[in-house]
Amino acid sequence: MKQKLQDIMTQNVASVSPQQTVAQAAQIMSQYNVGVVPVVQNGKPVGMLTDRDITLRVSSNGQDANTTQVQSVMSNGVMSGTTDMDVHEASKLMAQNQIRRLPVTQNGQMAGIVSLGDLAVQNVYQNEAGQALTSISQPAKPQMQSGQQQQQQPQMY
Repeated sequence: MKQKLQDIMTQNVASVSPQQTVAQAAQIMSQYNVGVVPVVQNGKPVGMLTDRDITLRVSSNGQDANTTQVQSVMSNGVMSGTTDMDVHEASKLMAQNQIRRLPVTQNGQMAGIVSLGDLAVQNVYQNEAGQALTSISQPAKPQMQSGQQQQQQPQMY
């Protein structure tokens, strides 16, 4: 019998609205000890906000987290699965789109979230999780600002 996302997803996921401030979103992340929150409007996932988004799109640009709205810095075009989606299919979707967390919907409404960790703790899905992580973890090349010389990157262990 094939396992569905509803069988392994995390339910009751903390989320934020597009109109909330980045500071409010960061407080929710801190409260729930998570590095990502789905952005939900009218029950539907419309984006994702990560701690990295906050660092690169808000803090490093000198924006005020207390006035910057989530919608201006969230990742749009959110991929999602459905509660009846097969776990193998979800793993492939995550690998193809290089995402570590997949919002799960039921009838278009936010129902939960599945992470690579959820796949990895299920013995039968460890291969899928590993394959997805391999695809997701393709190294990115640092972007150089104009006028900068490329520096040799240190080895990562």
